[in-house]
Amino acid sequence: MGIYVIRMPDIGEGIAEVELVAWHVQPGDVVAEDQPIADVMTDKATVEIPAHVPGKVLSVGGAVGRVLAVGAELVRLEVEGEGNLKEGASSLPLPLGEGGGEGRPAVGTQVDKAAEASPHPAPLPEEEGVNQGQKTAQADAHQARAATHSIAQPTRTAIARAPGERPLASPAVRRLAQDRGIDLRYVHGSGPAGQIRHEDLEAYAASGGQPKAQGSSQYVQRHGEEQIPVIGLRRRIAQKMQEAKRRIPHFSYVEEIDVTELEQLRQRLNQLHGATRGKLTLLPFLARAMVLALRDFPQINARYDDEAGTVTRYEAVHLGIATQTDAGLMVPVLRHAESLDLWQCAAAIARVAEGARTGKAAREELSDSTITLTSLGPLGGIASTPVINHPEVAIVGVNRMVQRPMFASNGQVVARQLMNLSSSFDHRVVDGMDAARFIQAMRALLETPALLFVE
Repeated sequence: MGIYVIRMPDIGEGIAEVELVAWHVQPGDVVAEDQPIADVMTDKATVEIPAHVPGKVLSVGGAVGRVLAVGAELVRLEVEGEGNLKEGASSLPLPLGEGGGEGRPAVGTQVDKAAEASPHPAPLPEEEGVNQGQKTAQADAHQARAATHSIAQPTRTAIARAPGERPLASPAVRRLAQDRGIDLRYVHGSGPAGQIRHEDLEAYAASGGQPKAQGSSQYVQRHGEEQIPVIGLRRRIAQKMQEAKRRIPHFSYVEEIDVTELEQLRQRLNQLHGATRGKLTLLPFLARAMVLALRDFPQINARYDDEAGTVTRYEAVHLGIATQTDAGLMVPVLRHAESLDLWQCAAAIARVAEGARTGKAAREELSDSTITLTSLGPLGGIASTPVINHPEVAIVGVNRMVQRPMFASNGQVVARQLMNLSSSFDHRVVDGMDAARFIQAMRALLETPALLFVE
């Protein structure tokens, strides 16, 4: 039997390091060739890393949230034959020129904290060739992770059941809890099916659950805390938003749009062609209006390199579609939106959004947008202040459509479908007057939808 070390491969495009976002194997697992072993995240996409050879997993290369350089050790396997790690060789990653990259195990304090806070710390490697200093450092790190792990565990006082869920307890326990003023919803049950026992009640009171004093509030104090490491896509979002707000002087502009005719047209088109061409939402109409309006405002379909001091304007509209995924906000890109009709645009939006939600979007579908459209759908509220997708210079947000009474030209009160557009602009590049004119141009197109089809 031999030892085979799988290292972080070079996944191209000049990427020097990645972040571990998921493990598919753990020590003791037996893996087959090409079986996925881990997911790693680059600046733009999540990539699945397969096993090169079959074998038994001896160790994994760090906790989720850790940053690994290309060439760093990812997984160590016990394999048939000699493997690729000679006896007595160091467990540290290979240096450049010996089959891997630089091999830095982690970068920065932030990375170390994320790794330490993981609920599944990686086992320390135990093999020959590790000197005493390394063993001491590894033991310290292990203890630090264990300490952080213990802090992150929910306490008994943090137990909270779902609304309407009745805690399982005997009449005697309920009577005792009532006498002590303890709310059983917050008591951990160690019995069958979570049944609360007398000892659970005593443990709850001893660990911080305070009984209600006579005459005091009926509501129970809560003292639980939970530390959530910011890793993976959540960390990328945090960094990108902070960078955008730090570097871009935003200003926002909100305008109300009467979309009554547009909504009637959308429903009519869906009745006529929905079965054969697919259903239309409002997004393709908004994208079409944006594409047409941008023809007269090239300074808004642009990216600003503030370090080089250059603004690049684009004839093509590579439209970012802000998309909420289970992991967080992503912005897949609709390339050449200016060349798509309504149904092509609808299909392309659905495709890139689905790719983002399932983690299957190609790298080129997650980069190089020139302007972004964002919508919270029915939760869009009245107005919002969207953050510009750096280094773009504008973003258009769509708020909730509502029906409200309005005065017609003859003075009669009529019901109309209204919706706000909330947009943000980079004031270094876009003047307020130009931003207002751009949104008014979109308004004119959306309120007279026939214009969307006039070239």
